[in-house]
Amino acid sequence: MLFFQISGQEERNLFFIGMIYESFVFFIALILLTLVILKYFEKRHELTRILMGVFFFYSLAILFSLISKIFVVLRLDLIIDPYSPLGWIFFRILSFRVSEFLVCIAIFLSYIFKVKIFQDDYKQIQKYVVIIFGSFTAFYNLVIYEPKHGFTSVLLDATAFLLTLIFMSMIYLAFMYRSIEAYRGVKEPVYRKAFLSLSLMAICYMLIFLNFLIDRIFILIFEIPGFTIFYYLAWAFAIIGIVCAYLGYIKPEASRKE
Repeated sequence: MLFFQISGQEERNLFFIGMIYESFVFFIALILLTLVILKYFEKRHELTRILMGVFFFYSLAILFSLISKIFVVLRLDLIIDPYSPLGWIFFRILSFRVSEFLVCIAIFLSYIFKVKIFQDDYKQIQKYVVIIFGSFTAFYNLVIYEPKHGFTSVLLDATAFLLTLIFMSMIYLAFMYRSIEAYRGVKEPVYRKAFLSLSLMAICYMLIFLNFLIDRIFILIFEIPGFTIFYYLAWAFAIIGIVCAYLGYIKPEASRKE
């Protein structure tokens, strides 16, 4: 998200470094996603399909974040009218809003996965809370936006980030707790490894937005263009989360007999 005005070459150089970094991150995510897809078609397991969807939308979020860096490097933000039809979607990509929207979809799929693996059925109240809050967060991320830089735009962006973090914590804290609980309750090494990997995945996904939030706090406090160490850690945790789930759950699940 743009908590500052891109006013000089120094800021654009930081976006160029971010573009290179996210290119590597996306390349790794694409390889892992391809491996997950291949494993799914090998076994066609329902839970693997849901996790494949989770990884797909996280990978797509990384892609749109990368595209936003490319926009800045190419200086497209200087020539596109923010209030034109093209500008409507352009500046939402530029400010990370589209990526946040895609993350919301990944979070909701993670909720479905949690229910499928840990519960017999959906709890009605919980389901409605997740649907209502998740829908509101996704709507806010994509629609409630001010492209003109200023206090209002900063406040709206910060709120979008906070809502996504809350939605993510709602799902992944419970996911992590149930995974650890299951890990402690089983004896078979393959299942212990699977549940441990899922708990690590949940922790890593929460750390994505926690690190992004810390990065944004630094931007607000010190009035810097961003790209602190926390920004780089955020996407690194995304990759670690996918690797943990793939090696600990998906790969063993794909090779396990019915």
